[in-house]
Amino acid sequence: MISRALLFLTLIFLLLSPSGFEATAQDYQISLITCDPGDELYSTFGHSAIRVLDKTSGTDLVYNYGTFDFNTPFFYVKFSRRTLDYQLALTTFEQFLYEYNYFKRSVREQVLDLSPKQTREILQFLRINYQPENRKYRYDFFFDNCATRIRDMMQSVLDNSLEWKEPADADQKSFRQLIDEYVYPLPWSDLGIDLALGAVIDREAREHEKLFLPDYLEAAFARAEVVGDGPRRPLVKETHVIYDFPDREVAFSILNPYLILWLVSIVVGIVTFLGFKRKKLYTSVDIVLFGALGILGIVIVYLWFFTEHSQTKMNWNLLWAFPLHLSVAFMSARRLNPIWMKRYLLFALIAADLGLIFWLTGIQSFHPAILPLLLATILRSNFLYYHVDKWMLTKN
Repeated sequence: MISRALLFLTLIFLLLSPSGFEATAQDYQISLITCDPGDELYSTFGHSAIRVLDKTSGTDLVYNYGTFDFNTPFFYVKFSRRTLDYQLALTTFEQFLYEYNYFKRSVREQVLDLSPKQTREILQFLRINYQPENRKYRYDFFFDNCATRIRDMMQSVLDNSLEWKEPADADQKSFRQLIDEYVYPLPWSDLGIDLALGAVIDREAREHEKLFLPDYLEAAFARAEVVGDGPRRPLVKETHVIYDFPDREVAFSILNPYLILWLVSIVVGIVTFLGFKRKKLYTSVDIVLFGALGILGIVIVYLWFFTEHSQTKMNWNLLWAFPLHLSVAFMSARRLNPIWMKRYLLFALIAADLGLIFWLTGIQSFHPAILPLLLATILRSNFLYYHVDKWMLTKN
């Protein structure tokens, strides 16, 4: 185990010695560390880091681009608006592994076959990146994260000496399809992500762009080759399994969004049918339905127009979950029927129909669980449009 004093001296050496790696680059081993996904949403997609082992002294460090400071003022506001900076952290390999052993997440290592010059340049790159003025960066889930930082570092340092050897027969997948591969064990999180992210993530991801996911980065490293610096050789010299835990079991829960939202839709359908037969509106269902859709619409508008997240733009879930649906809930609760009510219900009906068309034509992929909610919105908007004048008890 590395003592605190040794670690402190090592960090001082790394930060203050601009040429400290040059004479002993051959004594350093650089590896890509890939960690399997965890059970929590923040760990669903896995993790990547760089290990630097000094084979002479035994100093064993990990450069980790996936950290942030919980003590940042207005942490949650900045996190939601994408104004929270992530940073490069440095820790011992032993400390890094503690979390993954505790949560039973598998970890693998790919030792890189680099020349002394390439090793020295990567170490210099990491040293410069770790300086206080450089270590922070504006995190972007798809384009600037713990995996893409490592991808870009390798491309920057090795340049034309690195061939990624992209597969010619790779599956064509959109960004949404790529993240769906990981969130299926968390159905409510899957639904929330699809509701929050817009049509911009439904474009096809190029092979280079897929490397925002640690598993895909690991596979790319396994294919890559080093050329023009000695004999052509694989980028990865050795692969080690550090932890190998059983795969996570996906447990089916009856409280999943598919079942819950179909039940909601069925209840709305039954209430609407009874209301038609009995000539009653049963406004309680409109208070709940349009109130929930309005609140969801406010969240979508906030993420689209008032944050710096690039992936929440052009979110056409707004067509059926619209903030002004709260006005329908409010008027239903007060049993009021202002003159604009029918016009707004017609707008809500047309917009929801348009949302369905956007889905069917591939303009944006909606989560399958929202289909019953979308149908319930269309049904209820149509019902109210034709009957609100006749059966509302109080008119304005």
